[in-house]
Parts: sequence; C-alpha cells; structure tokens
Amino acid sequence: MNELEISKATIGRMPLYLRFLQEENSRGEKYISSAVIAQNIPVSAVLVRKDLALVSSKPGKPRLGFEVVRLIADIEKFLGYDNLSDAVIVGAGGLGKAFLGYEGFKSNGLNIVAAFDVDPRIVGEEIAGKKVYPMDKFSDFVQHKKINIGIITVPKAAAQETLDTMVRAGIKAVWNFAPAPLRVPKGIILKNEDLSASLALLAGELSKGR
Repeated sequence: MNELEISKATIGRMPLYLRFLQEENSRGEKYISSAVIAQNIPVSAVLVRKDLALVSSKPGKPRLGFEVVRLIADIEKFLGYDNLSDAVIVGAGGLGKAFLGYEGFKSNGLNIVAAFDVDPRIVGEEIAGKKVYPMDKFSDFVQHKKINIGIITVPKAAAQETLDTMVRAGIKAVWNFAPAPLRVPKGIILKNEDLSASLALLAGELSKGR
C-alpha cells in the first residue's frame, strides 16, 4: 500500500469508520459488512469497500463481512494510533485547558505531555497532571523530549510568532486553533481548525431550515 496515493478524503473517512467499528465492538459484534458501515457513516457501500481494501490486512468473508477487531487494528495502524505521538500545546487558556483534560486524544494516538504560556498567573500550574511551562523553556523541552507535534491555542495576534517558535524548536507538525492565516516553511505540516468559521457554517445551515 502506498499511502501517498490515498486521497485526503479517504484518510478523513478512516476515523469515522474507526469510531463506528469501536462502537460495534463494544456491543459484541464480531463481523460487519461494508453495507452496514455505509448505512451508519453514511457513504456508499462501494466507497466503503474501496476505502477498506486500502488498509485491511484480510478481506471480508462472504456473508459475514470484515472481522471487527482485526479491522479496528488495521485502521489504527494506518492512522498511526497504535503508536502514541507526544505533543505540546501553547496557550493554556480556556481551550488549551480543555484539551489538556481531554483523555480521548490518547485513543487517537496523541499524548499531550505539557503546555506553555506567557501568562505568569498560569505558568507553574498543573492541569490534568500536565505542567504549564514558560515559553523560554519551550525549545529545550521540545528538543530534549523529541516532540514533533505542536498545538496552537493562543489568540490570533500571537499565532504566527508561536508557530515560528515551534518551527525553530524542531516541531514538524502543527495543529492550529487560532483564527489566523499562518505562513509555514516547506516541510512543515499545518492543519488549521477555524472554530468561528465552523460555527458560522452551522448557524447558516440552521437558518436555512427555519
């Protein structure tokens, strides 16, 4: 399997498949068909079969479908969830604190090990067992711990400077929650999550239904 040939849309569907399969596994289901998966995502059964053929280590059985536990393991391996990746977060305000306390990231292969902030009132605190450090400790911490993932939850005005600090420290992938367009050098992975834009889309869809 060549992951470079797998589309972003396909990769984006994998966590949806995984979540549904985990729910079915918790209910004691041993096998599941692509048709049942398609009904619950929802996407076409043909697309489900094409997607799962790219990651499954064993084809589905006639009249039974895929083995649920094996397919979960295959998708987790494809997504990298079978190996925890350590990450740091910059911005220990409201959103940052929520992320630090959210245990669900670990089931998706992400382990937030520490937070950083410029606010002296927050620095030194422990949030969900993770310490908040001052920004002047960022580079040493990241390089010593060999951290590759950085999460930005700072105000818009500080986002670019935060990203630049991450890149200089050796961060390779950035998950940005600040509503700001960021410039990244070649070779750095950037994923933007604009919560305000998502809220606007939600409000727009809601107004259409009135």
